[in-house]
Amino acid sequence: MTRRLRVEWAPGHKVTARLLIPPEAGRTGILLANGAGAGQDSAFMSFMRAGFAGEGYPVMSFDYPYQEAGRRSPDARSRLDACHLAAAVRLGGYVEHVVWAGKSMGGRIATHLVADGAPAAAVVVFGYPLLPPGKTEPRDTDHFATIRAPVLLVQGTRDRLAPLEALEPRLGDLAHGEIALVEDGDHSLRVPKRTGLTEADVWGSVVAIVCSWLQDALPDQS
Repeated sequence: MTRRLRVEWAPGHKVTARLLIPPEAGRTGILLANGAGAGQDSAFMSFMRAGFAGEGYPVMSFDYPYQEAGRRSPDARSRLDACHLAAAVRLGGYVEHVVWAGKSMGGRIATHLVADGAPAAAVVVFGYPLLPPGKTEPRDTDHFATIRAPVLLVQGTRDRLAPLEALEPRLGDLAHGEIALVEDGDHSLRVPKRTGLTEADVWGSVVAIVCSWLQDALPDQS
């Protein structure tokens, strides 16, 4: 059963989180952060939350302050960081190790926080947003060089915000970086109808890929 929590990210300011701890849960939990455009109860986030819990991982998702307030525009970076860190600390009260996972913006924020020294067993990003929407100049990824945790980027081959020819060379800046491709996937890891695959097919394969990668990357932290 999903537990509803309130996470205090600043004095007097709280956001809603959802925690799933499956029976016989392992020692490593997964923190799921949202993308900029949808909250923790979007179809993708709900699927990932249930999928990872089904594989034995305690999972917690949360909303950023602007999402909690029902606003569309993301908060300033300092507020996003503070909320994200507070959520990681809260999950850390239930597990020994935390994997920082996030969709698009949430994954990008995770890479910055871990690069700045936040403790992480690993980092998983679903659709790294290398290009800001409507822009052609890639975001600075110099912080990749200071991330020591294993990093997995799950990218659609049709993702307009992360052209592979621009993203793949940056993997060399990561101490332990890998990329997993979703053939024909867009930024939300959805594929065209012509493939004959449903969202559940694709997203289920993503859960399997990530879990297999985690078992290899963190053999002593299950």
